[in-house]
Formats: sequence, structure tokens, C-alpha cells
Amino acid sequence: MAEYNAVQKSSLQLKGIGNLSAGKKKKKKDKERKERLEQQLLNSQCEEAETNKGYVDKRTPAQMAFDKMQEKRQMERILNKASKTHKRRVEDFNRHLDTLTEHYDIPKVSWTK
Repeated sequence: MAEYNAVQKSSLQLKGIGNLSAGKKKKKKDKERKERLEQQLLNSQCEEAETNKGYVDKRTPAQMAFDKMQEKRQMERILNKASKTHKRRVEDFNRHLDTLTEHYDIPKVSWTK
């Protein structure tokens, strides 16, 4: 029986419960810290707004002319496609196929003949 003398006979004690331990206390956040963060956010937003206003186009005149011509060609293509109806497109396609030689025709394959 001497072996069991070191055993505790009391109930299990959990952290935060009971008068031995007051548990973890929540840390209070500083109001000054919040104010500093808010000021930093406002300053950074103002700086971003100022930098956005000062945007400078760094393209060369050749690049600007190239982009302008591409937009113009794209608009012409769109207007050209929009001007034709589906019926007109099919007729043009059939006319194009009629002008092709028979070399491009798919040969018929027949196993019975």
C-alpha cells in the first residue's frame, strides 16, 4: 500500500476554473494604436489618389498610331460582318466553293463497287 501514497485523490482541476487559476485574460487593444492605423490608411489612400492623377502615357507615337489603326480596322471588320445577313453569307460561301476546282472535293469511297 505504500506505493499508492503519492497518488492524488482529489478531482481533476481544469485551467480557468477554480480559485487557483484566474484563466487567460484578454488583452485590451490600445485606442492610440487604432488611431495610428487609421491615419496610415488615410495617408496611403491619399497618396494613391495623387499618383493615379499623375498617370503619364509612356507609349511612343508609333505605338499610339498602331493601336489607333488596329481599333479602326477592328471597327471596319465588325461593321462589315454586321452588314451581311446569314443568307447573304451562305450565298457568298457557296459561290466561293463553286469557283474552287474539284481537286479539293472529298472523294467518294464505296466498298461495294
